[in-house]
Amino acid sequence: MKQIISIGVSSCLLGSEVRFDGGHKRDRFVTDILSEYFEFIPYCPELAIGLGIPRPTIRLARIDGQIQLVEGDNYQHNYTDKMRQTADAYCLQLDNLCGHILKSKSPSCGMTRVNLYEENGHASKQGVGLFAESLMKKHPNLPVEEEGRLNDAGIRENFIERVFAYHRWQMMVAEGFAVNDLMNFHKQHKLTLLAHNEAIYRQLGRLVAQSTKDNLTDQAEEYIQLFSEAMSKHASRNSHVNVLQHIMGYLKQAIDSEDKQELLEIFEKYQLGELPLIVPVTLLRHHFRKHPNDYIQEQYYLNPYPGELMLRNHV
Repeated sequence: MKQIISIGVSSCLLGSEVRFDGGHKRDRFVTDILSEYFEFIPYCPELAIGLGIPRPTIRLARIDGQIQLVEGDNYQHNYTDKMRQTADAYCLQLDNLCGHILKSKSPSCGMTRVNLYEENGHASKQGVGLFAESLMKKHPNLPVEEEGRLNDAGIRENFIERVFAYHRWQMMVAEGFAVNDLMNFHKQHKLTLLAHNEAIYRQLGRLVAQSTKDNLTDQAEEYIQLFSEAMSKHASRNSHVNVLQHIMGYLKQAIDSEDKQELLEIFEKYQLGELPLIVPVTLLRHHFRKHPNDYIQEQYYLNPYPGELMLRNHV
């Protein structure tokens, strides 16, 4: 049975007409592509606090030194407390989610660079939507992104990789896990972690080695915090090449000198930005189909998510 991966999404991105002007902000990457792989859980925090459609615009404003969520033309209409309470209540129900996509620039949902109106009337791009702020604070391990930032190929690939990895973690936890399960999870993600953050990769190795039946709960909590931190760092071309060369080492007794030279040339072209990541990855997968290796076979690095998404074709 296909496992369902649930993602929270700002309702307007799915085409729901919930915007202040009665419109929507349908995002075709979300609705036309990601919908094939994820179950969307729509949510509009502005409707949740009782605002209607249409409605006056709201904004973030600094009032008496505090950031407030207010009506754009009437600061007497203040929604700060209601939004924070509603967001906190929503965040208590998210154990089944493996990611969240938010509407950019929104005073409720924007992750970054939201207009923040200062007391002198000028706006800066230093605001964070109040709903987004609560979501990221209450669920720091949850992969969260804005639809605008997902237009960047690197951010898009990183987000989807994190969602699938977090789903695998959630499945392990839901099934009830032992020390051996944590060790296997770490083993399967070693090369992925090495690509993202070598320092945390080594730290997690020590943490897993020190895990016992008695301290497993605490160790697992620390593990997923560090794992999420590592995965949030975008893997560079240099770090990918380091991992690709590491993987190639498992073929040294199986392929001839010409194949080795071809791999090294492809790695170099990728490192120089002349080829996307999918090219060296596909070539390595080709060699391992002919010369299987149990350790490489169980690594998620070469197959972190469905290839049909074609995310590595653009990074």
